[in-house]
Amino acid sequence: MLKVPEQLIPGYSIRLGSALDRALLVKFMQRSYQDIFPQGDFSHLAQTVEQYFSNKTPLWWVDEAAGEQDTESSFSTSSSSLNSPVACLWVGNAIDQVGGSRHAHIFLLYVVPEHRRRGIGTALMRYIENWATQRGDRQIGLQVFQSNQAALNLYNQLGYQTQSLWMVKSLNMEK
Repeated sequence: MLKVPEQLIPGYSIRLGSALDRALLVKFMQRSYQDIFPQGDFSHLAQTVEQYFSNKTPLWWVDEAAGEQDTESSFSTSSSSLNSPVACLWVGNAIDQVGGSRHAHIFLLYVVPEHRRRGIGTALMRYIENWATQRGDRQIGLQVFQSNQAALNLYNQLGYQTQSLWMVKSLNMEK
């Protein structure tokens, strides 16, 4: 059953993605990481999508309303239509390791640069908060890079707080 897009904010609609969107999801993930790490090769993200994308991990796309597309600024891919999405939100499930309850976990929230600072990210966060509340979740988790100041600002403004820190150490693998 095809779900009709609904208005997210004036000028933008949101629609549920499908299993057919794997390639586009990979492209959005790669672009998200390339924004922060421009020299990186993120071809391995296809494995993440392959492993975690399912009917239990919903994906939403944001499209510009008809008549408002700027053909030069649209994110284009060979497999997409002329009305390419300008943002996406991919959500999975996590288990709170302290309390044991299942909750929503944001795998990806990405807005193409030409459409940032228009309220899309905030609207997507409010959308997922409503969705998670309706399904009985008591919290939402996400991971954000410490260097992604714009995302940190958004999440802080929306009331998200640091619960834990993910720490890594590079190992010297000399032989």
